[in-house]
Amino acid sequence: MSPKELNLREINFDGIVGPSHNYAGLSLGNIASASHKGDPSYPRAAALQGVGKMRGNLARLGVQGFLLPLPRPNALLENVLAYDGTEAPQLRAAPWSASSMWTANAATVSPAPDTNDGKCHLTVANLITMLHRAQEWPDTLRQLDIAFGDPDHFVVHGPVPPTFGDEGAANHGRFCEGHGSEGVELFVYGKPGGRFPARQHEQASRLVARSHGLDPAKCVFVEQNPAAIEAGAFHNDVVSVVNERVLFTHEEAFADQQGAYAAIRAAFPALEVVEVPSSAVSLKEAIRTYLFNAQLLTLPDGGMVLIVPEECRESASVWSYCEQMMASNGPIREVIPVDVRQSMANGGGPACLRLRVVCDPAAVDPRFMLDEAKADLLEKVISETWPEQIDPADLGSDTLTSQVVAAREALLTALDLGELK
Repeated sequence: MSPKELNLREINFDGIVGPSHNYAGLSLGNIASASHKGDPSYPRAAALQGVGKMRGNLARLGVQGFLLPLPRPNALLENVLAYDGTEAPQLRAAPWSASSMWTANAATVSPAPDTNDGKCHLTVANLITMLHRAQEWPDTLRQLDIAFGDPDHFVVHGPVPPTFGDEGAANHGRFCEGHGSEGVELFVYGKPGGRFPARQHEQASRLVARSHGLDPAKCVFVEQNPAAIEAGAFHNDVVSVVNERVLFTHEEAFADQQGAYAAIRAAFPALEVVEVPSSAVSLKEAIRTYLFNAQLLTLPDGGMVLIVPEECRESASVWSYCEQMMASNGPIREVIPVDVRQSMANGGGPACLRLRVVCDPAAVDPRFMLDEAKADLLEKVISETWPEQIDPADLGSDTLTSQVVAAREALLTALDLGELK
């Protein structure tokens, strides 16, 4: 069946915040994560905030998916690290990380209209730059293999070689006239050598593009601005977001801003740039509020809406810009703040929490698709089993281990996904 015959929709797959959600400050270069290191976390509130965001987008778009927390603590990593309490506490915390909730880093996705075999391709991200994230891909791959297991519609790839750092869709965008039409894929990479690591390597992006069978003429590779990385934009989705013909971006997002626009226009002449000038919103404030780590969505009526963190409404400069943008004749006419404060405090906004997959919803394993009844079920399990609060000293305790393991198993049981236990 050709892509034109399919019911292609963009589906956002949000990560359910896991029961071990904590603030250990493990992510070098993530300013928010570092600033909240050692604070108590609230896993139950975090997960319920995430479900609330999913409910909103389900109502707006009529379709929504999710991915599940990974097994924590990771016993395999604990055994490898052989932590005895004499080393840095980060080694104790890494096997407890709930960072898989940020599914923008789960994989890079190329929809069927873009690939040479007419199937949707997904490559699981290796996330090698950070220990707490490098442990994720085997369990993430298990989920992708189940959720997108229909071989007539999907090809799921293992990670690129660990020589090349790959952080998934957080550094990838897709330009198109409509989600079901052929697109131009944007790959943004960083160059190492600065104060913070550049997590997305150019060769990783190029390898993904080749393995997905993309037309080289419809791929654009652009370098992220080193100054943005230094300021805390550890992924490109902290300073720009793409939807259909629109690039919503900060003035300082790319190493060569005008060159980036020209390269995209050469492959996709319909490009419409909405650039936020530094004079209106500083790079620092854009990163603090995660204005660009937003979901830019096409509504059923064709209009575009920007889903931003509540922190944007609380910033005078950011909200002033948003009000001006909504009053203009531009493509983004509505900005909706959502409460994801628990995720924000660990360095992830609305865009971090979702992986965009263009496919036929009927081709996805239905256990990973949300409806109102399933949202009720998620909230029930989370409210009954997720820890209310985790303090840094709790990590490693037998009591917390038992609670976290039992909470995840209760969720898997409720969703009939016992094969992931």
